[in-house]
Amino acid sequence: MRVEEIEAFFKELQDRICSALESTDGAARFQEDLWEHHSGGGGRTRLIQNGNVIEKGGVNFSSVKGEVHPRLRQQMNLNPGDDFHFTATGVSIVMHPHNPHVPIIHMNVRYFELSNGTCWFGGGIDLTPHYVVEEDAHFFHQTLKAACDKHHEAFYPEFKTWADDYFYIPHRSETRGIGGIFFDYLKPDEEGKGQGLSKEALFAFVREVGENFAPVYTALMEKHRNDPFTETEKQWQYLRRGRYVEFNLVWDRGTKFGLETNGRTESILMSLPPQANWEYNFIPESGSREAETLGYLKKGMHWV
Repeated sequence: MRVEEIEAFFKELQDRICSALESTDGAARFQEDLWEHHSGGGGRTRLIQNGNVIEKGGVNFSSVKGEVHPRLRQQMNLNPGDDFHFTATGVSIVMHPHNPHVPIIHMNVRYFELSNGTCWFGGGIDLTPHYVVEEDAHFFHQTLKAACDKHHEAFYPEFKTWADDYFYIPHRSETRGIGGIFFDYLKPDEEGKGQGLSKEALFAFVREVGENFAPVYTALMEKHRNDPFTETEKQWQYLRRGRYVEFNLVWDRGTKFGLETNGRTESILMSLPPQANWEYNFIPESGSREAETLGYLKKGMHWV
C-alpha cells in the first residue's frame, strides 16, 4: 500500500464530509484555501461559517513532506545525524454550532511515514456537548464501539480510555467533553495498541472511523438544530468554548507541535471558536443543568 492511496482516500473523505455538512446545514458553503508547506506538500483548508446550524467549522486535508524536525527526532528517538524524511497526511475537523444544544465535535485521522519505511496511523473522534444529554452520549459511544469492534474487540476499551486521558484539562480537573476514542502510533505488524494488525487492516479501521463522522454529526445537528435556548444557555456555551480553547492551546499536542515547528498557523488555529468567554470563578447553581453537565465531565464514564 502506497502513501498516494492513503492520501487519495483522505481527499475523498474531506469531499464527502463537506458535502454532507453543507446539505444538513442548508445555508452555508465551505470556502477553500489551498496552501503549500515550506518543506514540501501542502493542503486544502475548508472553512464554513454563519450557517443555519454551524457558526464556524473547518474540514482540513493536508499532505506535508520534508526532513524530520529536531523536536520530532527527539520524540521518536532518532539519531540527530540520520537523514530521515517524512510524509504526514490526514484530515482534521472541528465544528462549532450556533445552538448550545448542538455539541462541538472534533475528528482527526492521519498517517505518518518515514523514509526508512517506518509508518503508523493515528487519530480519534470526540464529542464536546455544552449540555450533556445521556441519550446522545450513549448513541455516540455505541456508534464508536460498533465501528471499533468490526476491527478488534480491544480497540474500543483501549481507545476510549486513551481519549479520557488525552482530552483532559488538568488545571480544571475535568474532561473536555464526553470523550470518544483516541489512538496513535498504530504500527503495522507490531504488538501493542495496533494488536499486530497489517497495514491494510489498520487502514481499514482508520477508514471506518473517518466514515462514521458525517452520519453521527449530521444526526445530532438534525436532532437539536431547532431546540429553543435562553440567553443564560448561550452564555454557558461561551464559557464551555473557553474550556475548549484552554485545552487546545495549553494541552493539545498537535496544536503545540504545529506552532513550534512553523506549521501553517491559520490551519492549526482553525479549531478555535469564533467567540469564547471567561468569567472569574463561575460556579453554576446547584441542581442546574450546567452543574449536571460538569458532573459528567470526568474520566471513566461508561456510555455503553
